[in-house]
Amino acid sequence: MKMEFDLRLQQTQKLIMTPELKQAIEILQLNALELNELIQQELETNPLLEREEVEEEMYSFDVKELVRNVREMEERFYYGDSDDEEIDEVSYENFLSKKPTLSDHLLFQLYITPVPARIRKICEYIIFSLTPSGYLKEEVGEIAQILGCTEEEVLEALAVAQSFDPPGVGARNLKECLRLQLISQGNYRGLVKEIVEKHLEDIADGRYSYLAKLYNVSVKEVQRAVDLIKKLNPKPGNAFSEESEGYIVPDVEVIKRDGEYVVLINDSNIPRLRINSYYYSILESSDEDAKKYITSKLQSAIWLIKSIESRKETLYRVVKAIVDLQREFLDKGINYLKPLTQKQVADILGIHESTVSRAINGKYVETPRGTFELKFFFQSGFLGQNGREFSAETVKNLIKKLIEEEDPANPLSDQKIAEILKEKNINISRRTVAKYREECNIPSTLKRKRY
Repeated sequence: MKMEFDLRLQQTQKLIMTPELKQAIEILQLNALELNELIQQELETNPLLEREEVEEEMYSFDVKELVRNVREMEERFYYGDSDDEEIDEVSYENFLSKKPTLSDHLLFQLYITPVPARIRKICEYIIFSLTPSGYLKEEVGEIAQILGCTEEEVLEALAVAQSFDPPGVGARNLKECLRLQLISQGNYRGLVKEIVEKHLEDIADGRYSYLAKLYNVSVKEVQRAVDLIKKLNPKPGNAFSEESEGYIVPDVEVIKRDGEYVVLINDSNIPRLRINSYYYSILESSDEDAKKYITSKLQSAIWLIKSIESRKETLYRVVKAIVDLQREFLDKGINYLKPLTQKQVADILGIHESTVSRAINGKYVETPRGTFELKFFFQSGFLGQNGREFSAETVKNLIKKLIEEEDPANPLSDQKIAEILKEKNINISRRTVAKYREECNIPSTLKRKRY
């Protein structure tokens, strides 16, 4: 066998993931807030980038007037309408303060409650050991060991803490939490007491008939007792938890003008960028290191601006395609939301499916029907017997409506709902109905039944 070595040239195409391409892909999948944060970082690290400032003269009068009005309102709010130039006394009741935490609320009650100093110290430890929902998860023995006291003293301090508002705070389990609340209401007696102490799992499973036979009462009496228990708060500390409110900033807005839907990209919070022309002179200097640095930063700045514009164009095209395909939903409501896949949009626009996925990632659109995550418009669905397509969200909405209108004394079973939907040309199984019902957090037939 003869072996030979030679050189050959062969032309091939390869997709190389350059840093610029990687950045463009990352920018495409950022929402407006994340993009704004990225731009701020780039403005700090790239001297060639600068934001286009709005002309100050256009708004100078209005801004100054607004500042004056705000200051006057603040002075009136904090100090009242006094005409005196100097105010010697300030009412601290007029100052705004942050919402008190659960610990603050309980400590205030502790400090105005006459208890021995040693018990007060244990109470403080218990208060700071509570979970955000108001439960004590540490064992009494552990607390006694840590503080060097007896378990009896810990239990005495715990009883003091459990007497505070909100009722149920300091409980060690759900049963104790409900018991404390019922005691504070004066309702801890009779059938309610028995259910809380022995049958929480039974009422969770809807076994009302079993409890009625067990205690020789009517099912209606059991249901009234359960209704009273369900009004209690299983997490009494949550009212004081500092949960941050989620504010949605839509990346796109869809408005209706003259019977047509117009897509607007919301870039009001995104700074407009431009290249600082001052650094162009350095490119003509003889300092090679400076020229190399400026060239690198210039390319980075240009690519960032292009990537942002490309993101805007791609997002517009994707949302425009969604609006065209889901026009019936925008016109008539949720029952007309069609099944839709990312591949369908990608084929219409002539782009890759992954590009659509990145374009809709984590982004919201404000429409005349409300504000939705863009992923909401991509639904699986069913083909009706009359050829009409129904999205999963449409079917869920129909199930919720049927249950809302059902007879509470004779609630609809999953099988019955499936049969009703079949009459509406939506052929789905009982199992699918059960799945969608659970996704809507709707209890089973047994738990919905009213006696």
